[in-house]
Amino acid sequence: MSRTGSTDDGDELLVRLRTLTAQARAQAEVQRSRVELAIALQRGMLPRGLPVADGVRLAVRYAPAYQGLNVGGDWYDAFTMSDGRIGLSIGDVQGHNIEAAAFMGQVRVGLRALASVDSDPGELLARTNELLLSLSSDLFATCTFMRLDPGTRLLESARAGHLPCVWATADGRSGVTRDEGGPPLGIQSGAVYPVTRYRLDTGGVFVMLTDGVVEGPSMPLDEGLDQVARLAGIAAVACLDADALAAAVIKGAERVGHEDDAAVLVIGHDRLDSPP
Repeated sequence: MSRTGSTDDGDELLVRLRTLTAQARAQAEVQRSRVELAIALQRGMLPRGLPVADGVRLAVRYAPAYQGLNVGGDWYDAFTMSDGRIGLSIGDVQGHNIEAAAFMGQVRVGLRALASVDSDPGELLARTNELLLSLSSDLFATCTFMRLDPGTRLLESARAGHLPCVWATADGRSGVTRDEGGPPLGIQSGAVYPVTRYRLDTGGVFVMLTDGVVEGPSMPLDEGLDQVARLAGIAAVACLDADALAAAVIKGAERVGHEDDAAVLVIGHDRLDSPP
């Protein structure tokens, strides 16, 4: 082979390498933009404030973590209903892409809109389920919706395929709710979502969360929930405020062994002997 032929082959190889490198950079930039857009969608669709009621303390933490170029669709929400009760929801959309983030917004807005028609947690999830099915999307979402009466401290809860909540009382007792749930939203028409009632004790807390906080390669779900329950029990005895507990719970997400969205919503009630 001539030296000229060898040089031509080398030049052609270099040109091809430059072209492939430029294409890879362009694709990476597109994917990076999609992730940034998805994160912006997530943050923009989350509530900017929390309801205020005598004796009730709400606190949230949200970490939109992602692995590589993926992003998830966890959300939380809290709003005051027309009758003065407080609606609380938390959930997780299946999938890790911009479509999941957009679908999360549809679920959250759908829950809020339908809550003005029927605020019963079970009926609300059933209506939202039918609404999502009518959209003919391939995605689905798990969700817990709670309705809190600040005056009576009655909590009414319904679950759609979501993990249970954690509770704790001022005397140090704590545990995981064992209420019956229904299927995730957007899968099965005619689904039923039973309602379970709890009482938010003086000085007590309820913790709503997504699986990114308590489950991963380094931590099975039951162990993660037990850890949050112990933490909530300590916080209730020590009179820690809801915000401090939410911060401590989200910190524990670092131990689950993978990067995923993580959302925490703490519902607390003041103790009578708490300092101002």
